[in-house]
Amino acid sequence: MEEMIREPRQKRAIEKKNKIIEAGFQLICQNGYYNTNTKEIALEAGVSTGIVYQYFKDKFDIFMDGLKKYGDDIFFPIIHFKPEPYDNNNFYSTVQSFISDYIQEHKISQVAHEEITAMIHSNQEVANYFYEKELYVTDCLKKVFLENHFPEEHLSEKIHIMMGLVDLLCHEIIYHKHSSINYDIMTEYVLQSIVNLFEK
Repeated sequence: MEEMIREPRQKRAIEKKNKIIEAGFQLICQNGYYNTNTKEIALEAGVSTGIVYQYFKDKFDIFMDGLKKYGDDIFFPIIHFKPEPYDNNNFYSTVQSFISDYIQEHKISQVAHEEITAMIHSNQEVANYFYEKELYVTDCLKKVFLENHFPEEHLSEKIHIMMGLVDLLCHEIIYHKHSSINYDIMTEYVLQSIVNLFEK
């Protein structure tokens, strides 16, 4: 029951809860949300199912805590983008390296990606998380761009477009894998589009 859920206070209990979150989110990313259950999560975390239910109402609670704990690295590696100053000629190579790193660091499995995408459209709490996180990432990147002397005009809009282009490219290369698409050419178009976007 919900009233039995407790927040751990002692170090050992906190570590146990974090281990459940880590194990649960890892299994969900490997196998998909709907192919993972609390019994499997408990086994992976090395605890009993009863311990899981001391800290979480259900699998969804574990999933949401995992999103909050690991979301930046799993879903939003773009937050780590550090552009060169606007007047530096290395902006092209910086974006090029970032796109390569973004694709390499995108750790979520195709199964999990498809199911979590479906959850964004079917679950308001998941949708709200991604909506708020996208705004947060845009704000963080805007501060970094301003610190590197990029023009402020329409900067939020440009960053949001950049995020969409990189995310689309990443998903296309990792998940869709269309045989008729030359991804080297597609990557170059995305790269040039981003560079041109910030030159205007």
